[in-house]
Amino acid sequence: FIPKPIDPEKLYSLFGQIIPLSTATEENVLSLNQPKTLIRELLDEPELVATIQTGHKFLCNVTCLNDVTVWTSGMTSDIKCFNDKGSLLQTIHKKCPNDIAVDNDGYLLYICGATRTVNKVKNGHTEELIRFQGWKPNQLCVTSTGDLLVTMYSDDETQSKVVCYSGSTEKQTIQFDGDGKPLYSGNSRIKYISENRNHDICVSDSGAGTVVVVNQDGKLRWRYTGHPSVTKNQTFVPRGITTDSQSRILTADRNNLCIHILDQDGQFLRYIDNRDLKDPYGLCVDNNDNLFVCEYHKGNVKKIKYLK
Repeated sequence: FIPKPIDPEKLYSLFGQIIPLSTATEENVLSLNQPKTLIRELLDEPELVATIQTGHKFLCNVTCLNDVTVWTSGMTSDIKCFNDKGSLLQTIHKKCPNDIAVDNDGYLLYICGATRTVNKVKNGHTEELIRFQGWKPNQLCVTSTGDLLVTMYSDDETQSKVVCYSGSTEKQTIQFDGDGKPLYSGNSRIKYISENRNHDICVSDSGAGTVVVVNQDGKLRWRYTGHPSVTKNQTFVPRGITTDSQSRILTADRNNLCIHILDQDGQFLRYIDNRDLKDPYGLCVDNNDNLFVCEYHKGNVKKIKYLK
């Protein structure tokens, strides 16, 4: 093999060149390895954008399909899809959906407590993804890489853990801290889960009245047990939990009728109460950082703008 000499000028003519913008500076050129996120500050007064009347009795869960469409479920056999104008788009009848999520392909996932399974609804057909033995699944979320994180508790309600699945294959179990002590309360109380942008795994452990955050290796980073400015009248019992584009963590405080907002290191930033927010439960945030909040007894989903 005898290589020919390469003329860079000819290559440029074929492929083009990358040149800096005339307005670019060393500070504002984005790194390909560490892209900067537009910083969005919290609004002084959150705005109620829309109210969706779902008709659910005991509304527990909401998950975003896209910026204008959400799936909802409660203590009934109906999983309903609405747009943010309140129009019902679709209803799926499934037995006892404990929790719902949307995977990275846009398909609906749900936990069935009665059969101890995680299932996918695809083109009108239901596919069983995972079946549990000796453990009862509680809540789930989808990670940025498409894996599933599932919270679960043992049959005798003495242990709880988080398990990461790739498809139906178990990849990781998170249960104990560095001293061998349980990270989560062992009872069957609600344990919503969400992955943060920095890949931290955030669990709202209502049985312990704590938000527990571990890194992607399962090492405990911090715990949050409420803030005196919010929990002076009622104890902190977190329900739904979600994260936004700023790596902030939002968790519902049903007892105090508000949403706690924390930074990625567990520092309390602010709370959202919106005055008429009743029984806040499940949460989700869309790609534009609009917050959707379930009102447990009223069966409404409130869409709230809380960032500038």
